[in-house]
Amino acid sequence: MGFPAIQEQLDIITSNVVEVISVDELEQKLQLSMRTDQSLKIKLGADPSRPDLHLGHSVVLRKLREFQDLGHQAILIIGDFTAMIGDPSGKSKTRPQLSAEEARENGKSYFEQASKILDPEKTTICYNSDWLGTMGFADVVRLASHYTVARMLERDDFERRYRAHEPISIHEFLYPLAQGMDSVHLKNDVELGGTDQKFNLLVGRDLQREYGITPQVCLTMPLLVGTSGGEKMSKSLGNAICFNDSPADMYGKALSIPDTLIETFTKLLLPQGESAVSDILVQITENPRAAKRSLAREIVSSYYSEEDAEGAESHFDQLFVHKKAPDNIELVELDQQSISVIDLLVTLGAATSKSDARRMIQQKSVLVDERKIDEITENLELGVTPKIVRAGKRKFFKVALKKHF
Repeated sequence: MGFPAIQEQLDIITSNVVEVISVDELEQKLQLSMRTDQSLKIKLGADPSRPDLHLGHSVVLRKLREFQDLGHQAILIIGDFTAMIGDPSGKSKTRPQLSAEEARENGKSYFEQASKILDPEKTTICYNSDWLGTMGFADVVRLASHYTVARMLERDDFERRYRAHEPISIHEFLYPLAQGMDSVHLKNDVELGGTDQKFNLLVGRDLQREYGITPQVCLTMPLLVGTSGGEKMSKSLGNAICFNDSPADMYGKALSIPDTLIETFTKLLLPQGESAVSDILVQITENPRAAKRSLAREIVSSYYSEEDAEGAESHFDQLFVHKKAPDNIELVELDQQSISVIDLLVTLGAATSKSDARRMIQQKSVLVDERKIDEITENLELGVTPKIVRAGKRKFFKVALKKHF
């Protein structure tokens, strides 16, 4: 097969990693791989509790792609069975459980989006319901006998909840055990995860040893901070750049990150070894604005194309540098000549509800023909000449009265 030299592999694998448990064992596994000409089996568990991925997910996916490029086998586990339990990692209360149908559907979307980073033809995808779903009650009891309550309570989130007298359901203890059984079933050599997954990864390592399997190496990656800085990237917090964002939205969100995050985003989100990465890192001290624009272009190019990145940058400059509306706004024609701004925002889909529309007006984020709307009770009179409605920073609409012939 022809793998790169051991040290070269180690340098690539350990770059940007928080912790490897352990480096010595990883080196031993790589040496055995070289001697036997057999790829290592690298496992990444995917939680399908949400169907949409953001750049925070890409950090560990890029590490898995690096293993692929080194010639190793990438195994993506869609946790459709464990999603029905609900991962308690980092949670202060019991996590909602998904139905089997929801988990499967989300898992399908996860793989499609992850394939923007992974080589799909070299990725083995598995659903852990295929083996966990066949376990009987006696099997679960035997599995549970391999771990103690004391060990479970060493987990940070369980310990916090226990001390705060907050309820911990027994089924939550089963989650790390079930995830660990994935490693027992696959007999994988390495498991990847974010730092918040360290406990689960270690349980998999322990269970492999209990079942007479050479323990996996655990490799944890940093959690990406969101665009606003501070908290980790999360769609629910509104600080995420999502895989399925449009090129324009992806570019604009990337430009909104604090200057202090440019280096971290560059190192964690872009393929290492490319000249663009080193160029951006040099630009950071000399011209942070130029560095951030370069970073934004590279991010968009990674998920779309260089042409899309150039178009997104041109679109951004037209809106925010030259203060012009986009050229390609679709015309929306309405039957009514007079309409309240609130109703108009809901009709256009710029607001999800009337209360959302009121909030946007109160925040001074609604403009009609570059005039800021100040009154929530204002009505607009429509004619055949279109009006340009702007809602927030990036939503533009062209509205006119429908012509009747």
